[in-house]
Amino acid sequence: MNATAEPKPGKRLREIKSFVLRQGRLTPGQQKAFETLWPLYGIEYQKQLLDLSKTFSNTNPVVLEIGFGNGDSLAQMALDQPDTNFLGIEVHRPGVGHLLLQIEKYQLSNLRIISHDAVEVIRYCLQENCLEGLQLFFPDPWHKKRHHKRRIVQAAFLDLISRVIRSGGFFHAATDWENYAEHIRVAITAHAAFENTSAGGYVDRPASRPLTKFEQRGQKLGHGVWDILAINNK
Repeated sequence: MNATAEPKPGKRLREIKSFVLRQGRLTPGQQKAFETLWPLYGIEYQKQLLDLSKTFSNTNPVVLEIGFGNGDSLAQMALDQPDTNFLGIEVHRPGVGHLLLQIEKYQLSNLRIISHDAVEVIRYCLQENCLEGLQLFFPDPWHKKRHHKRRIVQAAFLDLISRVIRSGGFFHAATDWENYAEHIRVAITAHAAFENTSAGGYVDRPASRPLTKFEQRGQKLGHGVWDILAINNK
């Protein structure tokens, strides 16, 4: 059953989660960040549409990142692009706490956080055409074949994000699993709304996407990373 299917009478719809919640312990600094900084930069999930111009107090373009990890690369992007607003979604509290500290350190007025399931946020909180682009960097690859149905990039997900990304806006994904990269490439090729910007399927890492410590370690070990950049042509 895909994420948009209607439940049959008498049966409860159970959506497949694309993540496993692994909650680590918060450091004292992260705990304090939740107490003092979350009220300033966090958005509590509610099943209602957001007015992003009010959220950021301006009408600058908004880029959404799903699963920002510890938030270092997202903070760097917000620092490098002060005229773009960034909305980060992450369910793991230590990562959220770390990014809150980065926001305070660099005084990033163009960055906000939601800590909730990304699919529900997109479905219930984002208005049509409200995003300049959507970033999905190093999502859980669910490498076992029987778990591929848990991969977040599926046809139903592309349907969902094509509604909130403006016409001409972008979807940028990156993964260090070649099999998942191929999965994403095929899904984008098959989708009517999106057009891959590369005839070969993949692009070099754009300068706008910071190189993470994880990638640097992987490169030293000879691991590859695949970037896929698509345009929403709905």
